[in-house]
Order: sequence, then structure tokens, then C-alpha cells
Amino acid sequence: MGQLKTLRKAKMIEQKGRCYYCGLMMWDEGTQATTKALRCTAEHLHPRGEGGRDTANNIVAACLFCNGHRHRRKKVPSPQNYRALVQRRMARGRWLAEAAPA
Repeated sequence: MGQLKTLRKAKMIEQKGRCYYCGLMMWDEGTQATTKALRCTAEHLHPRGEGGRDTANNIVAACLFCNGHRHRRKKVPSPQNYRALVQRRMARGRWLAEAAPA
């Protein structure tokens, strides 16, 4: 098993299966998939493109939806700012709506 995969699994367990940003339950290999958007991914708090490494201090478990949306922004927000943004949108029901199962 690769180092990143090992870190992702360890972080998912540590976070009790919840996404670091939105707090929703994620799924991983060998579990029942609810929606692709909630698949567990390894999220680099400090992006690899900016020198971030595959270390336990730099990796959290995040759903595919949150991970992808953070890095689509022109200027990638800090993990703390992005988490606050996601939580505000979740409170208003305006996050992950397009990824909800049909």
C-alpha cells in the first residue's frame, strides 16, 4: 500500500469517517458508495504544487467534492478559511446540492 493511501486511511479513521471540511460521512474502498462526491480522498493542506509533502501533518481526509472545489479556485484558500466557507454554505443548504444522489 502506498504512503499516501496509508495516510488517507489513517486520517479517515482519526476523523471518524467525516470530511475535514463539510463533516459529512465519506466512503472508502470496500464500503457502500452513496455518491461519488463523498468518496474519501487525501487532501494536502499545503498543496503539492506549492511544496506540500505527503506527511501526516499535511494530509487530512476530505470528500472528493470538497477537495476538488478548494483547488478549483483561482487562489486556493487556506484550509481554515475554506473550512469556514464550507460550513457557512452547509448551514444555508448551499453546499453539495449538485452532488446529492438522485
